Formats: sequence, structure tokens, C-alpha cells
Amino acid sequence: MTGSYIYDAVRTPFGRHGKGLAGIRPDDLAGHALSALLGRHPDLDPARIDEVLLGDANQAGEDNRNVARMAALLAGLPTSVPGATVNRLCGSSVESVIQASRAVETGDADLVIAGGVESMSRAPWVMLKPAKGYPAGHETLYSSTLGWRMVNPRMPERWTVSLGETAEMLADRFSIGRDEQDAFAVRSHRAAASAWSAGLYDGEIVQVPGATLARDEGIRDDTSLESLAPLRPAFRQEGSVTAGNSSPLSDGASMLVIGGENAPIDAEPLARIIGRGVSGNDPDSFGIAPVEAANRALARAGKTWADVDVVELNEAFASQSLACLKLWPELDPDKVNIHGGAIAIGHPLGASGGRIIGHLAQELKRRGGGVGVAAICIGVGQGLAVVLER
Repeated sequence: MTGSYIYDAVRTPFGRHGKGLAGIRPDDLAGHALSALLGRHPDLDPARIDEVLLGDANQAGEDNRNVARMAALLAGLPTSVPGATVNRLCGSSVESVIQASRAVETGDADLVIAGGVESMSRAPWVMLKPAKGYPAGHETLYSSTLGWRMVNPRMPERWTVSLGETAEMLADRFSIGRDEQDAFAVRSHRAAASAWSAGLYDGEIVQVPGATLARDEGIRDDTSLESLAPLRPAFRQEGSVTAGNSSPLSDGASMLVIGGENAPIDAEPLARIIGRGVSGNDPDSFGIAPVEAANRALARAGKTWADVDVVELNEAFASQSLACLKLWPELDPDKVNIHGGAIAIGHPLGASGGRIIGHLAQELKRRGGGVGVAAICIGVGQGLAVVLER
């Protein structure tokens, strides 16, 4: 088996719900990002791309008919290049990278585009088809933006609480107070703002035509404990989880080039994929599922936390991220999300995994080498992780 490598990684700036990217269809978001990625490699023959694999958590609106295939066509790839869309909710683009790396390592592919897209702004309202014609009663519309909907009544009620309520439950379970959560959020905003100002995102950002953003829209340079303190709890009347210490609804796309040692691309690999891990737990504690996923990925890579130089942990909620850190006592928190996380940058579900893996690979290149872990929690009780080495 050959190794699998990340040769390039890009993403759009992430837009806030209803803001800068809200006017762009998700298939166009993905198509523009893919086109920009290919534009960085003019010597790459697009016909040599074996597959386009994109994650997308919603698939209920303009992204409904295999958005990966649509993006490939919109980007001008030959019709001979196939595309498939994968869905593991928030971990969808991590899943796409994992599937791409397996295809390369087993010899099924030489070069794969992996990544993901989400437009939470354009997620539609949906309605169940009536069981019979001309119903006499009222019908219900469900928002497909985020969370549970059309829940199967056979599902245990304790598992189907809101995502925000699960964050409150983790705060209770691990004794994580409001001040600690707000401090974590402040760190995320300040680190992201500093990284953008220092140009650390310049090498991976591609713009969407007609919707140029100076940076990720969610970042607030002036975020402070004082500015977060007046925010009311969002999910419990006396809770500690607020809009300020949670990731915002977002729009964006991410793309990576995954290939083998002799991939048909004239580029130096950013990093090698050396470990993968997936785990499951109760849906109402999904936020800590990345802990076991990362532990498994490191074990499969033959590494320990002592070998790890940098970590990208997707910040769904501050309480969720802090709970994970408490369960990784051997991990130095200062190695985690050094350039900000999803609380500041945003969390467009299907694109977030591609962002954290791509940025991790770019950071390992900047450092001249090292080992990194990218990990993400997933609604309904799952976690994914990937280990990179350069």
C-alpha cells in the first residue's frame, strides 16, 4: 500500500448566517472553491482526477442532487471525473478526506479532491408529504438549518434533546462554568484575529466571485469577557451556554488535494495522513466523541499525545471543547487551535472538517515538520479524527 498525502488545501472565508455568502448557492460555493483550487495548479490535467468527494450535512435544498458531482461540473471538470457526496453531519468533510486517503492507499485512486460545503443560510424549510391527498388539518414546516427534525418517535427522548442542551449537560458533567466558557471564546476570537492580521490564513483562502470577504465574518477583534457577560443563556433559563461561547451558523466551502507518492501533480506534499479514527457514544454526549476518535487515530499512527505538536479541534461549543481537553489530560491546551477555532471562524457543517485538516497541514508546512491531530464532534453521537505528519 502506498501512503496518502495532502498536496494542497484551500477554503473560502466563512460567512455568517444571512450575511456575506448568503446569496451564493451551495453548489456554486463548492464549484468556485474547486475551480480556485485547480487554478493554483495549472499543470494538473483535470482528467487525471480520479474522484471528487465532498461532505455536505444538509442536502435538502440546492445541494440536493449530489453536490460533489454538481460542483465538479460547475468547475469545468471533464464529465469523465466522477463525484460523490458523503454525509456524516458535522464530520462530513473529514469523512471525505478519510475516504479519499483510503482510496489512494489501496490503489483505487491516484488523485482525489476531497472537502465539503454548507450554506446554512440557504437551508430550506421542508414539509413531510401528506399520507393522503387533501389533508384537512394544518401541516408543519421544519427548518433544515441545524439539529433534530422529523424525529422518529421510537428514538429515546433523552437522545433527541437540542444540541445546545447537550452543551449544557457537558458543562454540568465536567463542572465547566460560564466564565471558563467565555474565556475560551475570547481566546478563539483573539487568536483568529491575530492569525488573520499576521497573514497566516493568506495561503489557504480563495474568494467567491461576487462575494469577496476580507476575512471570516464571525471574528470579533473586540470580544472580551465584558462584552460576552451580558449575553443571556441560549438554551436554559439558568444555563451557561450562550451565542457568544458557541459556534455561529455559517456558510463556506473547503477543498483538499489528496494523492499518493507519485500523484500526477507538480507540488510538494504539505503532510502525510498517517492515522484515522472514528468513535461513537450516546447522542446526548456527542461533544466528547472526538476524544476516543483521536486516541484511536494516534494509536493506529503509532503515536502518543507526547508526539503531537499542534491540534485542530472543531469548536462546536466552548463547553464541549473544554470537556474534551479535560479528557485529554496529557495534551497541552496551548497546542490547540492556536490560530482560532469555530467559535470565531464559523462552523458551516459540511465544510468545517476540511478547514481544520487543511489548516493543520498548512501549519505543519510552516513549522517545517511535526505531528498534528484534527478532530471533530458530530451530532447524534460520533467523532472523527485524522493524524498528519510532515
